[in-house]
Amino acid sequence: MTDLVEIRFPEDQQEGTEATVTRWLVSEGDVVAAHDPVVEIETDKVVIEVPAPEAGRIMDIKIRQDEDVQPNDLLCTLQPQAGSDRGETTAGNADTATAIKDRDNKEGHGKRDLLSPAVRQRVLEYDLDITNISGSGRDGRITLHDVETLIKESPVAHTTSPPAPGTDSSEIIAHDKMRKRIADNMVASLLHTAPHVTAVFEADLSAVLQHRETHKESFAAKGTPLTLTAYFVAAAASAIRKVPQVNSRWFDDHLEIYHHINMGIGTALGDQGLIVPVINDVQTMDLQAIAARLLDLTSRARDNKLQPADVRGGTFTISNHGVSGSLFATPIIINQPQSSILGIGKIEKRVKIREIDGQDVIAIRPMCYVSLTIDHRVLDGYQTNAFLTAFVSHLENWS
Repeated sequence: MTDLVEIRFPEDQQEGTEATVTRWLVSEGDVVAAHDPVVEIETDKVVIEVPAPEAGRIMDIKIRQDEDVQPNDLLCTLQPQAGSDRGETTAGNADTATAIKDRDNKEGHGKRDLLSPAVRQRVLEYDLDITNISGSGRDGRITLHDVETLIKESPVAHTTSPPAPGTDSSEIIAHDKMRKRIADNMVASLLHTAPHVTAVFEADLSAVLQHRETHKESFAAKGTPLTLTAYFVAAAASAIRKVPQVNSRWFDDHLEIYHHINMGIGTALGDQGLIVPVINDVQTMDLQAIAARLLDLTSRARDNKLQPADVRGGTFTISNHGVSGSLFATPIIINQPQSSILGIGKIEKRVKIREIDGQDVIAIRPMCYVSLTIDHRVLDGYQTNAFLTAFVSHLENWS
């Protein structure tokens, strides 16, 4: 008898505080082809698909849906197809796996079983018919973007019946795993881990906006939009070089200061929560490289196509909350185990008094509030204000 193959949760795929099996894409006895996804695991940051390492039959599922899983835990076993080479799919087995998927699709289960939790919630909420959707995700999987597009195009999805006079109306939406994990992490960071303190400065973005106006067409010609977030990332990296303690992690007996700057960018996913893709080694990048990497990460984040490596290893985070209209937010919760988080507020024109040639002049300037929330175990007011001073100076004197 052929030895069973163990399918485990890869140790390098865990990213977040916890992981949960949210959906088995196969059942015991199902035949799968090599590299077919067999189970979906969700952390507070990403949804991970674990594939079959080779063709065979699923024999024993060890961890059930909604149960927590740890790195290297045994998920299930696989009976390799007799006579096949490990890691390769034979034609007969591939045909069998295809037949099973065709059967499921005919029964109306196939596509819905392959949806991520966020996508599945949307489909159920709007009672969408996804039979004829051609998914834009990997292997034709339906993404959140595909479903949102269908909702916008569907007149039924926008039609709601008004409540009867004199009656109350409400809607109950169950928390998905990502939302609950975000909540747990925020409470733990604020109440149980780090004493939060926030300092707020104001930045004049006149020089940045002038530079962007001059160079945005040349960036666009290279396929990269020049966003203001790219400037904030570059300015933050410059300020970290001057105050490196900001880019650190607290331990009970020491402080670890990172020489590499892995910048997390808070990216809203609409009603589905928030994710923080990471730009690695920002200290080595110019504005063009930063802008290109931002485009790649944020696009894939909103299309639910990020990989675990894309959200791993952050040492500092920026929350550009101003894009949704807020002037400032405090405190912005620190993304543990980091020591600080930078907040960027909405840009608005304000009347400011400037000294020009020894004379006070009233001027209208594009201003925004910038804040640094710190772990007060790591940083004091001196370092906090020194960082914000360097950050604002870099923006206001952009050459």
